[in-house]
Amino acid sequence: MTTTDRTPADLLRSALAADAGRPLVTFYDDATGERVELSVATFANWVAKTANLLQGELSAEPGDRVALLLPAHWQTAVWLLACSSVGVVADVAGDPKAADIVVSGPDTLDAARACSGSRIALALRPLGGRFPQTPDGFADYAVEVPGQGDRFAPFAPVDPEEPALIVAGREFSGAEVVERAAAEASGLGLTGPGSRLLSGMSYDTWEGLSAGLYSPLATGGSVVLCRNLDQLGEEGLAKRIESERVTVTAR
Repeated sequence: MTTTDRTPADLLRSALAADAGRPLVTFYDDATGERVELSVATFANWVAKTANLLQGELSAEPGDRVALLLPAHWQTAVWLLACSSVGVVADVAGDPKAADIVVSGPDTLDAARACSGSRIALALRPLGGRFPQTPDGFADYAVEVPGQGDRFAPFAPVDPEEPALIVAGREFSGAEVVERAAAEASGLGLTGPGSRLLSGMSYDTWEGLSAGLYSPLATGGSVVLCRNLDQLGEEGLAKRIESERVTVTAR
């Protein structure tokens, strides 16, 4: 984090400038055995493509609300940073009826249909795979995002004091996300670059988002994000902590 970092998207730009090749997000799904590791550069590329999809194809503008009906997943982290890049409000587990755009995983498609705006569906399959058949009324993220540009520039500057995130009923500006993530990092055991936090927490609370994305990003660290961690067992967890060189856990 630098003194000019005022939004989560700023944090990602600083991470890219500092060390683009280091791991940023390593994702496990212990229900499927999936493992995906994304460097800062690879993660930033996904964010740029997703932000271009938001701003271009979906015509999202600063202040629009995007309901994210998604679990703790590497693609959810991408969407959170893409929303910050465009200046739209990421409403985690938000009401689709109140949203301009809804982004849904495969388990929440029925609820997502309440959104009268654009609807994007994520299959959440290994390696970002697409749906065998696109859900009715949705665009498949895995079909739409590959053709988007690898570089992103917002049409309008993102105001760090404007709302950027809603989670568990609490609204945060971009600046508040950055400041709180940085302030809480030491309490999570993040000591700076090289810190590696394993999180089994969901993304539907601030604490889960802070541990599972924002605080590692703010400190130059990385996250091992684990979905369905309760299926791993203590012996498997101990092996993962060792193999992934985890320095601190949040469960």
